[in-house]
Amino acid sequence: MRPVDKVTAIKHSESVRLDRDRLRGLYRQMGDSGAEDVLCRAIEELAVRLSSCERLWREGRRKELRKAARSLSAIAEQIGMTEIVRVASDTVGAIDGGDSVATAATLFRLIRVGERSLTAVWDLQDLSI
Repeated sequence: MRPVDKVTAIKHSESVRLDRDRLRGLYRQMGDSGAEDVLCRAIEELAVRLSSCERLWREGRRKELRKAARSLSAIAEQIGMTEIVRVASDTVGAIDGGDSVATAATLFRLIRVGERSLTAVWDLQDLSI
């Protein structure tokens, strides 16, 4: 076995996409107070479901993981988190295909994108939407 001269660390950096038009529409439709209430509840629920997805993966509960990823996608769609929707759909596809490696890869990408998206929405609340 040859010794390794150089090790490269890979840093995962995920893009975040928020549909600002969807958020503006939510604010127009529900008013500031109503939209903020919906956003806060959705963000809380997304955080819970992201954590649940990871737990379900570790427990090998694929059927429940699929259901959690689909519901996470529906919540994200409601508040314009388009990247979460896309990656959650990829995760469901990997589960449906029975590919454990792809499921793990897309799931942990979903978690990274989800965490960054939640932060981005909180930051947006400090700006005018």
